[in-house]
Amino acid sequence: MGVAIVARMKVVFFHRKPRPNYNFSVENLFGQIRAAFKPEVEWEVKELSFYSEGFFKRLFIGFEAAFNQKGINHITGDVNFIGIFLRKRKTILTMLDVGFMNHPNPLARWILKWFWIILPVKRARMVTTISQATKSEVLKYVNVNPDKIKVVYVPILSSFKPHPKEFNKTRPVILQIGTKVNKNVMRLVEALNGIPCQLEIVGEVSAGLKMQLDKYKVDYRSSKNLSNEEVMNQYKKADIISFVSTYEGFGMPIVEANAVGRVVVTSNLLSMPEVAGDAAHLVNPFDVRSIREGILKVIGDDIYREKLIENGFVNWRRFDASQIAAAYTDLYRNMAE
Repeated sequence: MGVAIVARMKVVFFHRKPRPNYNFSVENLFGQIRAAFKPEVEWEVKELSFYSEGFFKRLFIGFEAAFNQKGINHITGDVNFIGIFLRKRKTILTMLDVGFMNHPNPLARWILKWFWIILPVKRARMVTTISQATKSEVLKYVNVNPDKIKVVYVPILSSFKPHPKEFNKTRPVILQIGTKVNKNVMRLVEALNGIPCQLEIVGEVSAGLKMQLDKYKVDYRSSKNLSNEEVMNQYKKADIISFVSTYEGFGMPIVEANAVGRVVVTSNLLSMPEVAGDAAHLVNPFDVRSIREGILKVIGDDIYREKLIENGFVNWRRFDASQIAAAYTDLYRNMAE
């Protein structure tokens, strides 16, 4: 009996040059996907030589990408524009979100729309987004066949595993990952006014945020530039994960909390309900009262809280690396034909 020979597909992943002390999950998450590929996918990573900034550096990394094409080109992260320099038939572009279109400068928005969305999307043979919400956002800016854009989720890191903990009803630890404007921490702090708790913030605490914390007398601790293991330890110590963002392309802390076994309060818009499923309490992130009521609900209702945690153990398995690697393998096969 003959042995079937599976043809290998060569895939080059183009990653931006990482900045020091800046933990961004996309490179780590695609590392998880690559580790789950079967031998059929022969891959390599091309880390671009310069940061994505300024015209001449971006022009250089565009040509650098063009000279490093092999087989199928897969663009990830914040370097969408290099797709303009690559072979269309062999290029797949992964888009995380289009939050950059909230830039306050009209000229910057025009440049971003053309060189990070319209031209790269039209030049790529296939585009993936990490949520249905992001796909819908992309289609607002570029006129292409919706079938060209496929939704492929990102995987949770394998280090996130169940870690039982008795819920502290009298003074819960509330974990907040990130402090950028879209993370909505100012409203969260106002919502916590008078609620006995400790807010654990992972991210930079600005002078404005410090004033808000002092104003509403919220007990807090903060940390930044944490390793993956240190972030995992923050989840273990937490009772509640707050993720009431006003904008997200995905919302990985929701899934990470699900995997560890922590109750989640998150927003009722964009990608967050899609990612959370029935495993989080949803609130209106623009309404301080809604956020407050959500926090109080998961603290006070034991049965409801435990049901959300139980649902979370089911939900996070949708984001298993092997399933996501298989989905990308199917896309690569179509491109290799």
